[in-house]
Amino acid sequence: MSTFAAREAKNEFGRLLDTVQRETVMIEKKGRPVAVIMSVDEFKRLEEAEDALWEVLAKASESEGLASPEESEKFLASLR
Repeated sequence: MSTFAAREAKNEFGRLLDTVQRETVMIEKKGRPVAVIMSVDEFKRLEEAEDALWEVLAKASESEGLASPEESEKFLASLR
């Protein structure tokens, strides 16, 4: 993961966008992390992983009798 100072990110936005296509970038302001920027492909991959995790959790909950399929589906839809 690369790190850019906030001012550097502002002044070199084109280079920041190029870097984000290869790796996630952390933005720091006054030496402390304030943001993370990632490519659209990486963001989509993380969304898919999160959806898969929630599906596993919902199925586990359902098998333990904690929620019906309808309740699980409604809950998952509310998170999106």
